[in-house]
Amino acid sequence: MLAASAAMPIHAFDFGASKKLKVALVGTGIRGITFWGKRLVDEYSDILEFVGLSDINSSRLEYGKGYIGVSCPTFTDFEKMVSSTKPDLVIVTTKDSTHHKFIIKGLEMGCDVLTEKPLTTDETKCQAILDAEKKSNKNLIVGFNYRWSPYATKVKELLANNAIGKLVSIDFHWYLNTYHGASYFRRWHGQMESGGSLWVHKATHHFDLLNWWIDSEPEEVFAYGDLEFYGKNGPFRGDKCRTCEHQSKCDFYWDINKDEFSKKLYVDHEHEDGYIRDNCLFREEIDIYDKMSAQVKYADNTILNYSLTTYSPYEGWRAAINGTKGRIEAWQDIPYFKNETTDEAEKHTKEMAQTSKDEIYYEPVILHKLWKTHETVQVPMEKSGHGGGDKRLHDKIFKSPETEDEFGRTAGVRDGAMSILIGVGARRSIEGGKPIKIADLTDLKPKVKRG
Repeated sequence: MLAASAAMPIHAFDFGASKKLKVALVGTGIRGITFWGKRLVDEYSDILEFVGLSDINSSRLEYGKGYIGVSCPTFTDFEKMVSSTKPDLVIVTTKDSTHHKFIIKGLEMGCDVLTEKPLTTDETKCQAILDAEKKSNKNLIVGFNYRWSPYATKVKELLANNAIGKLVSIDFHWYLNTYHGASYFRRWHGQMESGGSLWVHKATHHFDLLNWWIDSEPEEVFAYGDLEFYGKNGPFRGDKCRTCEHQSKCDFYWDINKDEFSKKLYVDHEHEDGYIRDNCLFREEIDIYDKMSAQVKYADNTILNYSLTTYSPYEGWRAAINGTKGRIEAWQDIPYFKNETTDEAEKHTKEMAQTSKDEIYYEPVILHKLWKTHETVQVPMEKSGHGGGDKRLHDKIFKSPETEDEFGRTAGVRDGAMSILIGVGARRSIEGGKPIKIADLTDLKPKVKRG
C-alpha cells in the first residue's frame, strides 16, 4: 500500500492520491490542444484524464478532441461541462479577453483552475479575478513556462547567491521576428479588445520572468508605444492571404492551405465562428502597438529598461543585469553570437510543436565582477520546449507539486496579476502621457520580496 501510494503524486490542488486527476479544458485553439492537451495525454495519462472539452466552435472542438486523442464528451456550454463532468481542474486556454469569465466561473463552481498566460487583459477583470480567488477555497495557477527554463533558472540562482551584489538595474530587450511577430497581427491579438495588446499578451511572459529574477514587485511604469509597421501603415492590403491580389509582391504572404495543421485547426472550421487565421497584416482594424518601450521602477528601487520589437530579422532576447558588485549578461537565440544562420520560419514552429528530443547542449551566461575578468557560466539546455522549461513546468504541476522548489518557480494569482499590471500600466501611460502607479490599478500593493 505504501509503495503504491508513493508512486502517485500528492497534488497541490488537494485532489488526493487515490484517483486520477480529472481535467476539463476550455478553448481548443493551438495552445489548448497541443501544450495543455496532447502533451498531457502523451506524458501523464497514468495520473490524469480528460473528462471534458469545451469551445464555442463545435467543429473545431471535434477536431481538437481527435488531435488530443481523448474520448471524453465535448460541450459548447462551459457551465454544463463543469456541472456534468465535475472536474478537479479546469484549464483555460481561450481568447485572452475571456480568461476571467472561465477562471471566475470555474472557481465559483468548486474547481481548481490553471490558466494560460496572460491572467487577463485589464485591471477591472484582474480585480474581479482577485476577488473571486479570495472568496474561493480553491487554487489558481498561471502557466508561466519561462521561469522553468534551465537558462532562466541559472540567472535566478546567480542573483539569489548575491553574485553581483545588490541589484540596481536591468536592461531587457525582446525581438520578435517577421514570422512569429507577424503572426500576432494576423490573429485576434491584433485588436486591443481581444488581447490587450502585446504589452499584455506577449510581454506578460517577460515581466513575470523579470519580477521573479528581481524578487520584488513593480511600483511604477512609464511607457512609449506606437503602430508604425503593421496595420494601416502597410503599402497595400487585402481580405486575407488566400484571396489577396497582392500575393506576388507581399513579403508576408502566407499560404495557410500548405500548412496542414493550421488548415485542419482553423480553415476547416472558420465557417462556424468566422475566425480567420490568415488575416491581412495591414488591415485597418489593427489597433495595438508594434513598437514598445517602458521604464519600470520596483519596490526595492531596481530600475527596468524594457523594449519589445515585433518585426526583427531574428527572434531572441538580451539582458544586462547590473549590481553593486558586477554585471550579468544573458541572451538567447542571437544568431551572430553563435556564428550561425537560423531558419526563422521554422524555429517557432519547432518550439511550439513539443516534439524535440531532450538532446543536451550548452548556452553561456557572462558573470563579470568588479575589478575581475569575466567568467563564462555554461548552462546545460535541452532542445525540447523552451530549453526544457515546458517539461519542468508540467512535471511540477502534475507529478511533484508537493516537492519544495528552492527557486520558487510556481506562479499563482498574485504573480499573474503583477505581470499583466505592468503591461496594463504601460498602456495607460501611453494613453495619458504620464507614469502609472501599479497600486492605483487594483487593491494589490507592491511589496519587496527580497529578504
